[in-house]
Amino acid sequence: MKISLLGQFGSGNSGNDGSLEAMLICLRRLRPDAELLCICSNPTVVRSQYNIPSISVGGPALSNSWINALDRMLARLPRRLALLYGALAHFQMGDIMIIPGTGILDDFQERAFGWPFVIFCWCLVARLRQTKIAFISIGAGPITNRLSRWFLRSAAKMASYRSYRDDYSLRYMKTIGLDVSGDRRYPDIAFDLPVPAPGTKAHPDNPLRIGVGIMHYRGWQSEHPRSEAIYQEYITKMSRFVAWLLDQGYHVSLLMGDVTDRKACDDLVAMLAPTIASEDGALLEIGSARSLHDIMDQMSTVDAAVVSRYHNLVCALKLGRPTISLAYAHKNDDLMKDFRQDKFCRHIETFQVDDLIDLLKSALADRELVKEQIDFTNGRLKAELGEQQELLKRSLLSSSPT
Repeated sequence: MKISLLGQFGSGNSGNDGSLEAMLICLRRLRPDAELLCICSNPTVVRSQYNIPSISVGGPALSNSWINALDRMLARLPRRLALLYGALAHFQMGDIMIIPGTGILDDFQERAFGWPFVIFCWCLVARLRQTKIAFISIGAGPITNRLSRWFLRSAAKMASYRSYRDDYSLRYMKTIGLDVSGDRRYPDIAFDLPVPAPGTKAHPDNPLRIGVGIMHYRGWQSEHPRSEAIYQEYITKMSRFVAWLLDQGYHVSLLMGDVTDRKACDDLVAMLAPTIASEDGALLEIGSARSLHDIMDQMSTVDAAVVSRYHNLVCALKLGRPTISLAYAHKNDDLMKDFRQDKFCRHIETFQVDDLIDLLKSALADRELVKEQIDFTNGRLKAELGEQQELLKRSLLSSSPT
């Protein structure tokens, strides 16, 4: 069996790469004989990290400088069309193309001829090559641009299997005209990743350690006219919150989820520097965003977490940590509701620092009860992912897929 995996992998987003890794673990368990190919953002990184053949998702490089300039001017459309032609002419897709996890069916920070068009093109090629398409535990919506919505809805329509990681995603695809009567709801596949080895627990000594996720957030669309103002307001509020934590004597671990978040961490530290004492600065550390394993290792050392990126939230909940979500999309709210933690949800653009402080105090005061609720849900999610794997084994991944 030949299986292709399509997604924004190798680009520096730990959640995307963690989703790929979780799917690879599943496939190597269910179909160890399968020939795998990854169609991704950075084939060099994926080949090195996961030891699978990989090709670029974006089409051939354009060597002529004039054509390159025209390509940039037209939002990479010539290169995308070259990709579509080349894939149709030369590429044999295999038996199945899987889009594993991630929020692939939204347009966060994307133009229509970015990833929405890429997903549409590859699904079209797969359909024309009579390759089955599976969207597995994916996130969907919102899709604010009309053309992006058409590309992604059309891509989803071509699939023979679709499952969503939350209720909002399933409902959203229904509202934009997709028939979801045969679709399923299963947890995010990153919940199936192994956790850190026993022994890496939160520090038993005082003071407590708080993990604070910092995101390079500039609004839903990168070209929003208020993007810089949104970013500055967010960094200012987060710096006030971190300053309060340090003033109270907490250790603070700044957590990232994408390589772009490093700038946000640097900006926050620069804003903090004139306002905190040197001894307080010693209580602050910055983590790594190389992988979800790195993030889980960092989460294993904290007593509570405040996060925005979806897969940082997954890591915190997977490790049973009391968590506050500063969400930029519905996906965080749905996940927190699933864990009965929705009272700890706020929006990244509208949260107030004093309220955030009160939420943290509440989460820490009730952390034993909160941990019990989280652990119970983790057990259920693990069982549901096992159910999906059995379904995939019987249908898509059987010797004769039905």
